[in-house]
Formats: sequence, structure tokens, C-alpha cells
Amino acid sequence: MAIARTADNADAVIRFIEVTKSFPGHEGRNIVLDRVSFTIPKGRTTVIAGGSGQGKSVTLKLVLGLMRPDSGRILVDGQDVTSLRRRELEQLRTKFGVLFQGSALFDSLTVFENVALPLRERTRMTDEEIRQQVAVTLEQLELLGHEDKFPAQLSGGMKKRVGLARALQLDPEILLFDEPTTGLDPLMTNDIYRLFARTRQELGYTAVIVSHDIPKVFELADQVILLNKGEVDVFASPGEIKYSTKPYIREFVEMTMNCGKTGAME
Repeated sequence: MAIARTADNADAVIRFIEVTKSFPGHEGRNIVLDRVSFTIPKGRTTVIAGGSGQGKSVTLKLVLGLMRPDSGRILVDGQDVTSLRRRELEQLRTKFGVLFQGSALFDSLTVFENVALPLRERTRMTDEEIRQQVAVTLEQLELLGHEDKFPAQLSGGMKKRVGLARALQLDPEILLFDEPTTGLDPLMTNDIYRLFARTRQELGYTAVIVSHDIPKVFELADQVILLNKGEVDVFASPGEIKYSTKPYIREFVEMTMNCGKTGAME
């Protein structure tokens, strides 16, 4: 059982309560989350970190109701995702924007068409209203002049910007980022992280970032959740991590320091 110290429940937009999730393995069930409890505070940035196969992306899928836990409850704004019917779940998902690992852009659509897609599918806005809203977002994310390009014509960093622009179209309360800087060079990674920080500050959404890019991503974090062998440890700030006495967390800190990336831990 792994119950982590968490944020005040009154401030929580997402709550995991005694959640267990496992998958079939070579030797029985592989437990990814073992009765974990934690909260994600509203209007702030939470980074979920951990090694490969520790359940980072699974956690996002559970929040969205794309997977069901074996047991436990997952609350989003007080609604239990695990008990919602399909239509209720679809309605709840309108609170979310998602930036996928590969940006998930449609190759046959231009930048403008990719960004406009949620508005065409989910709203009754006129073509002119859509054009105006998309133009505002493109300007905000420094994409003006690229409207008519196709994804194949864009750099990796530009694709991330387009993916973020699309995720923001329905004015989400919560934005989920799944390994958002995979495949980017260090300079572009820093640019994207600065963009994330600026848009979150300007728009006020709750950000949940799953990333292996440690410790750089910690520079964005208000809260850090570390996953390891089914257990969860929650830190109110990245700086608290280095004071943990748990062996695996001490090894985690040493590893990042040995890589010469201690900036976010200072």
C-alpha cells in the first residue's frame, strides 16, 4: 500500500483514492499502481516522473477514463471517473486538453485545419468565428505565417506548438502533457518548456506533465509525483526531493546529479 502526502483536498482538481492498476505479466500480475492516493492541485503544474514502465502514461489514461482501475476511485472536480457512463465521461473530457507524445497531428490537414478541428467537431461556431479564434491562438504561440503548411513541413518544435494550439481551442481547465519533448534537441526543449510555463500562467489551466526529461522539467513544477514499483511519493516542490531518505529516491537524485543536471534540484 502506498499513500502519499498530498495537497489540500479543497485545492484538488484530481484525486486518486486507493487506486490499484495491474496488467498481466510473465509471472502473474504486474502491479503498476498499488492502492495509491494523491491529489493534483488546481491551477498549478504537477510533474509525474519515474522510470520506464512505472505507470506514468497509465496514470493519464486513468484520469481520462481511457482505462479503468482494478480498484479505487478517481475524482475529477468531484466526479468519480470510474463510475461514469459513456455520455457523462464524454462530457467530463471536455474539461481536458491533451498534448500527445507525437503531437498526433493529421498529416493531410494544414496547421490551420489541425488547430480548428476541435472547434468544428465540438462547437457551433461559424467559419468566421473559428478563423478569428484560431488566428488569436496561432499568434499567441508564434505560429502566424505557418497556417497553410502541412505537418511534414514543420520542425519537431513547431509540431509541438501546433499540438498545444489545438489542445487549447476548447479552453480546457486541465491540460495533460504526455512526454511532450520527446525527440527534441535541448535548445528546442527549453523553448517548449518556456512556452508551457507562459501559457499556463496566462490562461490559468491546471497542467499535468508526464516526462522522462529529468531534471529539466522540474523547473516547471509546483508539485512532483514520483512513481516506483507501484508506490507513489509526492513532493510539494522539486527541491524537497533531495531531502528524502528513501533509497530509491536517493539513487534518483544521485543519478540526476551524476548527469550534471542538478539545476532544478538546487
